[in-house]
Amino acid sequence: MDLEEAFQAVGEFGRYQKRMVGVLVLLQIYMACQSMLIVLVGAVPEYHGEPVTERGGGDLTQSVTFTEDFSSIVTEWYLVKQQAYKVSLAGSLFFAGVLVGNVLFGPLSDKIGRKPVFLMSLFFELLFAYGSALAPNYELFALSRFLVGMMNGGMALVCFILSQEYVGKSYWALTGTLANMTFAVGIALFAVLGYYIRHWRNLATAANSPGVLLFLLCITLPESPRWLYSRGRMGQAERVLQNFAVRNGKGRVTLKLRRTPGSPGAETPSPGLFMLATHAVLRCRTMVLMYVWYACSLVYYGLTMNASEDKGNRYLSVAMYGLVELPAYPLCIYFINKSWSGRRKSLAGFLILAGLCCLLSMAVPVQSGSVASGSSLALLGKLMVSAAFNIVYVYTSELYPTVIRNAGLGVCSMSCRVGGILAPFVPSLKVLHASMPFTVFCLIGVTAGALGLLLPETLNKPVAETLEELSAPTYQRILETQVHLLEEEHLSKRKGSGSK
Repeated sequence: MDLEEAFQAVGEFGRYQKRMVGVLVLLQIYMACQSMLIVLVGAVPEYHGEPVTERGGGDLTQSVTFTEDFSSIVTEWYLVKQQAYKVSLAGSLFFAGVLVGNVLFGPLSDKIGRKPVFLMSLFFELLFAYGSALAPNYELFALSRFLVGMMNGGMALVCFILSQEYVGKSYWALTGTLANMTFAVGIALFAVLGYYIRHWRNLATAANSPGVLLFLLCITLPESPRWLYSRGRMGQAERVLQNFAVRNGKGRVTLKLRRTPGSPGAETPSPGLFMLATHAVLRCRTMVLMYVWYACSLVYYGLTMNASEDKGNRYLSVAMYGLVELPAYPLCIYFINKSWSGRRKSLAGFLILAGLCCLLSMAVPVQSGSVASGSSLALLGKLMVSAAFNIVYVYTSELYPTVIRNAGLGVCSMSCRVGGILAPFVPSLKVLHASMPFTVFCLIGVTAGALGLLLPETLNKPVAETLEELSAPTYQRILETQVHLLEEEHLSKRKGSGSK
């Protein structure tokens, strides 16, 4: 029995799988709070400085007085003027940690399993996040943000993989979209939390506390049956799937999984990270996907920073930057499941539209309150690139075989973080020309969309479990089954005619 046939027998998205995916999806709210923490914890309130001359004709200094009624790391450690860069540095360290986590924990989960890496990363992220709330000085706070980012990078990657590998392939797009939608909602909920909790240490503690409950729920999650299957652990994979069937209300289902090519009776070694560079098919796909992920991140964060220049309520702005992404996800679900668009054309289309929005925003003046203003086009561009972000997660999962899927996603996510780190520097290109930043966003979005057309379509195609299947035609597994049945039928006819 093939793995997809086994999922159909036990239920591709039964009630037990819905509960498991529900826990993983709710975890996106916690991840959103940690990702956006520096936005409110590092917020700079209004302040004014008064010159103060020390007694005895000493040096002239300034006394800083904050006028807004909330606290942040800026007010506690006086990170203004020459010290203001430390706020941005703390945010950059978080994403640098995410990059390191992607590289370390992606391949590790392919080798030792999804569940142990996932639980370890989540546990230590909780510890380090509480360390951020209790940090006595800026140096320890910055270090804790780097460590939180490193654990977050590993945990978020495996969390997404598990939400896909627990269900049948036909539901991958749905679970991926639900995860990204919940992340956007999590940004808005964090803004609401920040509105009512104005002390930054209490806010950091409150934002971390839901993760404790979710960690306790995640302990009960099983290992991924797809990972077990790809490693040749057929007995364990069968037991996990049989448990799915019982909890889905289908009773005790008899399963006998067929071994995949390259999966002998003993445990199979993981291909490793270098296979992404040495395997011809994986090398081409990885190069294109790395640029696409990089472009999504650079355009997304670049447009967000441009839109954040609008004046207004800080908490409302944070919420809007999360909620503006929500319309993108129903569009994704519609387009990526249509035969005339699929994954490939949808990804390319949204990226090219995001680039065109950047191009048009250079020609339209910025007018507050106008529907056709430059700011509105920038937000529309963010909506488009948010849709591309959602698609590229699902699409990348389908382009990599199970045995190396986490490693592939880890490398692509690393490229994504590089784009996020570089995005703040793009607006400084205004010194060359006022339109230079949007020219960069436009060119990167359009070129990434064009390169995305070089990737194969995965809609309604069988998922590769091993590297051998990847090198073969996508329909080979189906044909092998049909040929095997024809051979058995032919042999039975020969035996029947020989006995007459």
